[in-house]
Amino acid sequence: MRIYGSENMPPRGSFILAVNHASFYDPAAVTCRLPRPIHFFARKTLFKGLFGKLIAKLNAIPVDRDGDGDVSAIKRVLGLLRKGEALLLFPEGTRSPDGNLQEPQRGVGMIACRTGVPILPARIFGSYESFGRQRKWPKIGQPISIVFGEVILPMEIDPGGEHDLRYETAAKRIMKAIERIRLPGSQEAFEHAEDARNIYK
Repeated sequence: MRIYGSENMPPRGSFILAVNHASFYDPAAVTCRLPRPIHFFARKTLFKGLFGKLIAKLNAIPVDRDGDGDVSAIKRVLGLLRKGEALLLFPEGTRSPDGNLQEPQRGVGMIACRTGVPILPARIFGSYESFGRQRKWPKIGQPISIVFGEVILPMEIDPGGEHDLRYETAAKRIMKAIERIRLPGSQEAFEHAEDARNIYK
């Protein structure tokens, strides 16, 4: 697994790590390579047997449902962020059915706006091909890469409390930041750089 942009991660203080969700691998793939502990949501139904003990050790927070419906889980997260902890969120709420980025859920926008902490967007590549929803068994040897973008300040994504769709707008802005991330050395990254240079011609 390759990691890019890890220098963008805040070494201390609270922040939200927002990552696309393409595979069953994603939570473990992201958390196992971070230089500091991070908390993340997991469905309560997963907290069974050996696997349940494992994800609990990895700082998983049991939640009744994705999004912002579990009040107790949300309160726990808000408390952790106030203490300077970090939180991993998958804005899409569930794994992508086809590997493409999906529309974000409002929950990530709600948590970001209510806490006012920095957001670190990241994008995982290759995990869908390795163990996406269409696969019964993981594909051995498939490279997985995680690319961390630049930190986003709260005022860059929060349209303000008077905005009718405050949380939805914030969630879409976070997802847009994830969408802009490219895998270094890929053809897509090259074309993206060419487009950016052409703006100034």
